[in-house]
Amino acid sequence: MNIEQARFNMIEQQIRPWEVLDQGVLSLLSIVKREDFVPPAYRSMAFVDTQVPLPHGQSMLEPKIEARLLQELAVQRHERVLEIGAGSGYMAALLAHKAQHVTTVEIDPDLARMASENLKHAWVLNARVIEADASAGLVVDGPFDVIVLSGSVAEVPRSLLSQLKPGGRLTAIVGQLPVMHAVLMTRGDDAGHATVELFDTAAPRLIGFGEPSRFAF
Repeated sequence: MNIEQARFNMIEQQIRPWEVLDQGVLSLLSIVKREDFVPPAYRSMAFVDTQVPLPHGQSMLEPKIEARLLQELAVQRHERVLEIGAGSGYMAALLAHKAQHVTTVEIDPDLARMASENLKHAWVLNARVIEADASAGLVVDGPFDVIVLSGSVAEVPRSLLSQLKPGGRLTAIVGQLPVMHAVLMTRGDDAGHATVELFDTAAPRLIGFGEPSRFAF
């Protein structure tokens, strides 16, 4: 496989048509090597328009979904980010290139270890992996400017919304199969939140956030 050609095709044929036109995001997809965050058994799927299986029924989201969420969040260099569901560490790596610091929380020990090792090998120094159950309550180092849920939830827990700073943004994939919705929630100066529905999609359930996922690989 010609990796650079496959990467180019992913960006031009999958991601641009999904209204991802921010040049900073598109350039970042060339800088952060997605194939280095894919399990070796699925390396050939690194640039395919599909979810890539991870251990214990989890998965990496489709490249176009990751890119679109990154664009919608418009993360700034001074901002601090919380990610729920580290997976392989790829989304944390993308976020870390745009943010001041990323804290990514992963409940599964094997995935937490994988994400930590992948970020280390990619020389991502401003991201930290915490092995913990984020559904259980407060995460250290909050509040945050940006929160990313890298999986689906039945609804966004108030415990996470409370960790957003005023003006902070949160993205999540919300709802029930077969159709879920990616949403962008922005916190106002008070405790209120404005919600914008971005697009329809589907993703495996984050462990600990509602009923088990019906996805199987």
